[in-house]
Amino acid sequence: MVRIPAFRDGFWEGKEFMTRREAAMANFKKGYNCSQSVVLAFEDMLPVEKRDLSKMASSFGGGMGRLREVCGAVSGMFIVAGFLYGYDGPEDGNAKAGHYARIQELAHSFEERQGSIVCRELLGLDVRHDAPQPEKRTAEYYKKRPCEELVGEAAGILEEYIRNNPVSD
Repeated sequence: MVRIPAFRDGFWEGKEFMTRREAAMANFKKGYNCSQSVVLAFEDMLPVEKRDLSKMASSFGGGMGRLREVCGAVSGMFIVAGFLYGYDGPEDGNAKAGHYARIQELAHSFEERQGSIVCRELLGLDVRHDAPQPEKRTAEYYKKRPCEELVGEAAGILEEYIRNNPVSD
């Protein structure tokens, strides 16, 4: 489990001090998909076991199952925001509207920095729905894909958002 001395300053993984941005990027380098990489960078804040978080986020890699739609890093950001700030049942619209406004703010922050929240646009691909088989994670793969930076960006945006909007129970 991750130990957090002070959230605003990052967190410890083993003996190495890492920001959530760095943790998300390290997760991606370990082989997690973009969504898992972001979600697992916040696992210590979430009321779910790491294995279950990883399984829950597994469908959102490659822009949702390699459909190349919403970027998995952005989806991961939204999953964490839902756990931390989301509403939990049927309601009259106020809680829903407030949460959707938060999600749109996060999306706009990512889009302002990266130009899009759509996987295929971020990767410069013409294909709308890609084959389900992921590419092998080789040195060449990491050179041509911006995904490591994108997961770092999403985690950094969310880390900043949480710092400016403390989570209340």
